[in-house]
Amino acid sequence: MTVLQLLQRLWGKESERPSKEQAKERLRLVLVHDRAGVTPDRVLPLLKDELIAVISKYMDIDESGLDVTLSTEDSQMALVASIPIRGLRQRL
Repeated sequence: MTVLQLLQRLWGKESERPSKEQAKERLRLVLVHDRAGVTPDRVLPLLKDELIAVISKYMDIDESGLDVTLSTEDSQMALVASIPIRGLRQRL
């Protein structure tokens, strides 16, 4: 499962499922995360590479100025990405 798929499962169309099912899914993902020993140090480089690949399809970006971090405040985590954009790519 890619990081993008994981994020889609976490924040995807949740309104279609009862909150009990959403809670079960989140708990399962937390347990898998803990058991797999996935740390931000291991996930961030993968996530950064995927972000570059996807955004580069549509925009010319400055990869040297790209900054992707995980910010934790209280009990919440946020993905913060600063991506310098040089311009839009022409779509065929």
